[in-house]
Amino acid sequence: MKRQNRRSERVGEMIRSQISTLIIRGLRDPRIGLTTVTGVKMSPDLKQARVFVSVLGNEEDRQRSLQGLNSAAAHIRHQIGLELRLKNTPELTFVYDSSIEYGARIEELLQQVKQTPDPSKEDEKN
Repeated sequence: MKRQNRRSERVGEMIRSQISTLIIRGLRDPRIGLTTVTGVKMSPDLKQARVFVSVLGNEEDRQRSLQGLNSAAAHIRHQIGLELRLKNTPELTFVYDSSIEYGARIEELLQQVKQTPDPSKEDEKN
């Protein structure tokens, strides 16, 4: 079980690297904006991959980029097959990764808490 898990992580990382390179150098779809591949989650049998991406811009930009990536999935899959020479090249599904926004929101809330005066310390002064 552990061996299979390590293998899926290694394959996922290789796929992440290849897709990142393809997005930077090879995809000419105007719908795809400033996109970063944040991770790849492989199925246990290595036949499917969920590719998590972060897109700079508003909701419309995100949707357009995801449509462009999902429509180019067959081309990306073919290129990965040529580069990595896997027995089975996984089917790709692109998913928006909201963890960066989530982290930024938590950071914003923490900054607000730091700037809010503590009422218990106000009482001690009086």
